[in-house]
Amino acid sequence: MSRRRVVITGVGCVTPLGNDIQTFWDNLLAGKSGMQAISHFNAKSFSTNFAAEVKNFKLDDLPKDRGDLTYALRNCRYAVKAALEAWRQSGLEVCPTLDRNHMGVYLGAGEGPLDFDVFMNAIGKSYQPDQRKIDARIWHQYAAAGLHKLRELEQEPNTVGNHVACVLDARGPVFNCLTACAASTQAIGQATEMIRRGEAEIMVAGGAHSMVHLFGITGFIRLTALSGDNHNPTGASRPFDLERNGFVVGEGAGIVILEEFESAKARGATILGEMVGYGSSADAFRITDTHPEGRGAILCIKMALEDAGLKPEEIDYISAHGTGTQENDGTETLAIKRVFGEAAKKIPMSSIKSMTGHLIGAAGAVELITCILAIRDGIIPPTMNLHNPDPECDLDYVPNQARKHKVRIALSNSFGFGGQNDSLIVRAAE
Repeated sequence: MSRRRVVITGVGCVTPLGNDIQTFWDNLLAGKSGMQAISHFNAKSFSTNFAAEVKNFKLDDLPKDRGDLTYALRNCRYAVKAALEAWRQSGLEVCPTLDRNHMGVYLGAGEGPLDFDVFMNAIGKSYQPDQRKIDARIWHQYAAAGLHKLRELEQEPNTVGNHVACVLDARGPVFNCLTACAASTQAIGQATEMIRRGEAEIMVAGGAHSMVHLFGITGFIRLTALSGDNHNPTGASRPFDLERNGFVVGEGAGIVILEEFESAKARGATILGEMVGYGSSADAFRITDTHPEGRGAILCIKMALEDAGLKPEEIDYISAHGTGTQENDGTETLAIKRVFGEAAKKIPMSSIKSMTGHLIGAAGAVELITCILAIRDGIIPPTMNLHNPDPECDLDYVPNQARKHKVRIALSNSFGFGGQNDSLIVRAAE
């Protein structure tokens, strides 16, 4: 029995480069940077005090009586905004035959941070230095006072997907995965599989994340994963450059509308691309390190190619995970060489994290959207700040300037912290 085809009919995003697809794409092709001093909290004393924040965000076009976002955190609001853009582009909003019982949501969504300041304030007020411990009674008093406007439920990872389901009235399955930097890529891959198997007709898939908060920045600093170039935030993210010294934390959301092909064609939908390949693997090595020979990355790329029935040389563009850390960029380059062989140096690849920062759970979805737009417009976004190439990173990373290039088939890689690897392949509509 042949599997069902899955196509993309809508895309939406909220990013440090813009809160809609066209603004994001224009700024990406122009090589603009989303990095600046952190404004979400006071980070002046931090060894890294800049990030790629979403700017000028507004969510004022919600459908009437459709979901209550009064208590929703940033990640939820970003996801809903991106989902509404994708939904409206898909044309499903005005589809008279839409069966909402067979429409689901699958996200790779991480935390929303608005209450971390409350917790930290409560800790500061309740800490007893003479006893070197927290007074639980005082902690609860201050925490309760600060949290009276927030619902505990809003901290649950599945809340983001449920908000999207409420706003779009999606009554099918709602799932969320938390696989770090690979989360939204995995979510889109798994949502594709659900439609292929006939478990859904339409899936709203992608991810949302905001780790630009005190705990998030502190954690990454302690891992020595962040660039500390406070004097030059816009040039701090430099994937594949010899002088790269860490990634830049970003935030945002990316959403795609996936549909069964025959159904989308029957209603006259504009098809933006077809999902043809998905691969997922684990490094099974260490929680904090990528396997030095890239075995997990190699496996998931091979799986995606096999799933798509493609030869390596048929790929026209690779959206690299490209974080700007010494370990990731070298390992990803090695993996591409091992899989693609002689074709590796002929296929352009770029990392938009050089401009958007690392959107963590949302990164993969936004990078897949980049592939879809590259297919649409025949142009590849650049890897910015690549001025001193690492001799070990010797592939074509499209340095510093967008490039016109016909893209029919694109590969998007996401390699998550802890050893989670996922790859997607999207093809031009046929």
